Amino acid sequence: MQIEYSRPAVKYINSQDKPTKKRLKEAIEKIPQGDIKKLKGLENEYRLRVGDLRVLFTIEGNMIIIYDILPRGQAYKRI
Repeated sequence: MQIEYSRPAVKYINSQDKPTKKRLKEAIEKIPQGDIKKLKGLENEYRLRVGDLRVLFTIEGNMIIIYDILPRGQAYKRI
């Protein structure tokens, strides 16, 4: 599967320290085996839990599109 990042996702990753960047990268690369959950009420949208962070993404064919990465509280307010 290919992974594509939105501008806000890239901006968030770049603002983090090295250990957090590494954790995010490793978790995103393992999305099929990770702690993912389909978001209720939204078609084809999922979240990946990485500690207190939530990686929000969609799956379109063979492509995973990461559209946002947020702290837990902010992620669910935006949905």
